Amino acid sequence: MINHQLLFARAYEKEGCAEIPSAARPRFHMTPCVGWTNDPNGFSFYKNQYHLFYQYYPYDTVWNSMHWGHVVSDDLLNWKYLPCAMAPDEPYDSFGVFSGSAIELPDGKQLLMYTGVLKEGGDHGKDVQTQCLAVGDGLDYHKYEGNPVLDASDLPEGMSRNDFRDPKIWQEADGTYRCVVGTRIPDKEGAILLFSSPDGFKWKYESILIRNDGRFGMMWECPDFFELDGKHVLLCSPQDMLPEGFEYHNGNGTLCLIGQMDAERKHFTYEHDQSVDYGIDFYAPQTTLTPDGRRIMIAWMQNWDTCDQNGAKERKWFGQMTLPRELSIEHGRLYQRPIRELDAHRSNKVEYKNVTVDGLMTLPGIEGRIVDMEITIRPKDKNAMYHKFGIWFAQNEQFRTMVSYRPHESTLKIDRKHCGSRRAYIHQRRSLIPYQDGEVKLRLILDKYSVEVFVNDGEQVMTATFMTTPEATGISFCADGQVEMDITKYDLFAEE
Repeated sequence: MINHQLLFARAYEKEGCAEIPSAARPRFHMTPCVGWTNDPNGFSFYKNQYHLFYQYYPYDTVWNSMHWGHVVSDDLLNWKYLPCAMAPDEPYDSFGVFSGSAIELPDGKQLLMYTGVLKEGGDHGKDVQTQCLAVGDGLDYHKYEGNPVLDASDLPEGMSRNDFRDPKIWQEADGTYRCVVGTRIPDKEGAILLFSSPDGFKWKYESILIRNDGRFGMMWECPDFFELDGKHVLLCSPQDMLPEGFEYHNGNGTLCLIGQMDAERKHFTYEHDQSVDYGIDFYAPQTTLTPDGRRIMIAWMQNWDTCDQNGAKERKWFGQMTLPRELSIEHGRLYQRPIRELDAHRSNKVEYKNVTVDGLMTLPGIEGRIVDMEITIRPKDKNAMYHKFGIWFAQNEQFRTMVSYRPHESTLKIDRKHCGSRRAYIHQRRSLIPYQDGEVKLRLILDKYSVEVFVNDGEQVMTATFMTTPEATGISFCADGQVEMDITKYDLFAEE
């Protein structure tokens, strides 16, 4: 039987969602049915569809008591809303149904594993976080009567029961199950714990998979652990990181560790570390495998420090997910590219070759707010290197957002200070691009309220949101010095 809190949430979201016109949302980036969203949860392929759950508060456009929203898609781009999957309606999750993951069971049911949170000592007390389960059929889910399946008694000595969250579950080749969970050790640094289960329901502690060595912030949230191209990869979202050069500038940001898993010691050792995204708005990534074997990642396209954005009350929704991205390891680092399914949504091709940019210019047919642009720039004369190249978009007489490149510094910058913000938000981020004689290849995906910039075929990505009025569709180019540019631009359309 479905609890009345879940029924109320479903009734509320059905009415609220109907009041939000599709034109008020981005075309391909998933937004909550109504209200607030943050972390992606339960990203999985089940019953021939992609399922994505999300941290969700339907009743307002601010963070509050977490539910799980639910959408499905055939192609990872066009999402259909399903009824709210879970609400905080049990004693062990009365303060919130926090982040988690999903997997299919042998009997064809779908298993959700999530963090249940209660407040110890009332509303102003400390969180107590445990790992819980729900089982369902892709539409309705029922919480396991044996919840919680992991609690403080399952933690190694010294680990915090107040910061113990975000299980990511997978199945091994022998049919048994594993999950990783983030936690915090007494000095506030993060660690990732490994647990095992024969059936997905009875869990036991295995090891500290990896612990922070003091470099990467404090608590490690939203871990994901998988094999990719002969390596093991750990993704997580550390809190309160200090910048290192051009890495880790978001404080609460994202970390990718690439290395090897010692199966006997049940310990992961990293060989390479990097930011997952070098822009402003990216957090809590989660991955899944497609039926054809691709590792696909999606993330919350937002920054915790910029959640008080303009217009959310009027729009009646807040928060977006990134485009899903295909992952690979190349040259020892994580590469990301837009999912190939996006190519089928391209139309109205406009192409220019060997255009000289010197000063500010526009090109006929290059405009729009839902577009896919591939741009290659290089010096017109290698003996006279240009000083700066920029692309302005979401532009009119008043507003613009910019991506710019300075070859002498080899830095790429995203700048949204003129996008219409009325607050002292984070407006700029820079990344260091390996120098290639002033040549850079960019792919920009614009979708009304966001830009995702894929650099040099996915070697780096920079993501940012902006709330510029949709009528600002201008795109222009500027250069200090002479730049030679190739550009191919497509409009992006959704299936009706």
